[in-house]
Amino acid sequence: MRNILYKHGRLLLAVLGLLLLCTACTPGNERFTADAPAGFWMGLWHGAISMISLIVHIFNRSVHMYELHNTGAWYDFGFLMGAVSVWGGGTKASCVYKSKKKC
Repeated sequence: MRNILYKHGRLLLAVLGLLLLCTACTPGNERFTADAPAGFWMGLWHGAISMISLIVHIFNRSVHMYELHNTGAWYDFGFLMGAVSVWGGGTKASCVYKSKKKC
């Protein structure tokens, strides 16, 4: 019983540490300005952590989902690719309606 609690405690600490790491790089901080905007790679990262950023934004208004100071189309493309690659593009949802097709 003690081993189970120890393992779950370590897992909980690891998950909390990962969440803390993810929120450290959320959009909307002072790192990016109009002179040094966020580019494709930061858009990719911000898209990947978009759901975490949304949850944190509910409790902390200074955290945003999207970086306002960005390079434009390249940041948008990176954000979209990050969100789709991590959170899925709806491909599994289309399989629900096609019961004969295996996904």
